[in-house]
Amino acid sequence: MVNAFNSWLNYPKYFRISFFIVLACAIVLNVIQFGNESNMFIFYILSSIFLGVGFYDHSLLFIIIVTTLLVICRFFLINDSNPTFATFLTYLFTYLLISFISRYLMRYAQTVRMDILELTTALANALDSRDPYTHHHSENVSMYAVKIAEKMNLPKELCTAIRIGGLLHDIGKIGIPEHILTKKDKLTEEEYSIIKSHPYIGYNMISHISNFRQSSVLDIVLYHHERFDGTGYPRGLSREEIPLCARIVAVADTFDAMTSRRVYREELDLSFTLDEIRNSKGTQFDPEVVDALLYLVENRQIIVNV
Repeated sequence: MVNAFNSWLNYPKYFRISFFIVLACAIVLNVIQFGNESNMFIFYILSSIFLGVGFYDHSLLFIIIVTTLLVICRFFLINDSNPTFATFLTYLFTYLLISFISRYLMRYAQTVRMDILELTTALANALDSRDPYTHHHSENVSMYAVKIAEKMNLPKELCTAIRIGGLLHDIGKIGIPEHILTKKDKLTEEEYSIIKSHPYIGYNMISHISNFRQSSVLDIVLYHHERFDGTGYPRGLSREEIPLCARIVAVADTFDAMTSRRVYREELDLSFTLDEIRNSKGTQFDPEVVDALLYLVENRQIIVNV
């Protein structure tokens, strides 16, 4: 239930719609059928809650004006036994308090989300700074992956998980010796096996974070090196066995790696990169994800300076 509520917070427009629906229902029921029922006030309380949550990013003046209109409807449409101006002021104070508290809680929730994202970005930058050739790699992967997810019309909460997972996908490389990460020559089999352990290392590092367990972040960290044909690592998953978020980050990861300079080579030509990714449809990559990336690049929604 908590997880579901957290996902609703990604869609303030739903609360805005709910505000208008609940308020309209209250007014209609008051006027047509239940005008003398004092228990109808619950509809107005719900409206004030939805107002504060749905319009959290609006000004205080807007909240005050709309809440005042809401209270006017409540005051005149529900027949109280002794309606006075003092009663109206009491209602106004109560409903303003409800709207302000709801607005504050929603703003606080959004601030916490942004703080988590900024902290994750700082952590990713700290990781990338170990190698000047991979500086901003995690940010680029995150950005490309989110654009692909949006092109595929994935839900907003999934895009948020992809944004964070893209930033953290290589977090396990913190546990890889630096002389292996920055080696210019070809890796030995032993060194390559050490590199291949970074998904497990990353997964174990952040698996205790409840928000990551409830989203797709851990799937991205653990499975972003799986291949569509089942020849990847660490578990050799194939096709739909690989979580969709991980399939998306895998394409974004390869795209940025190929179009960026590395310690062992220069950046690759964009046309060559796209041809290689296109030729890997159905083997290394999910064809649908590749098609989304190609569309974005061809329509200059993703621009790479190479």
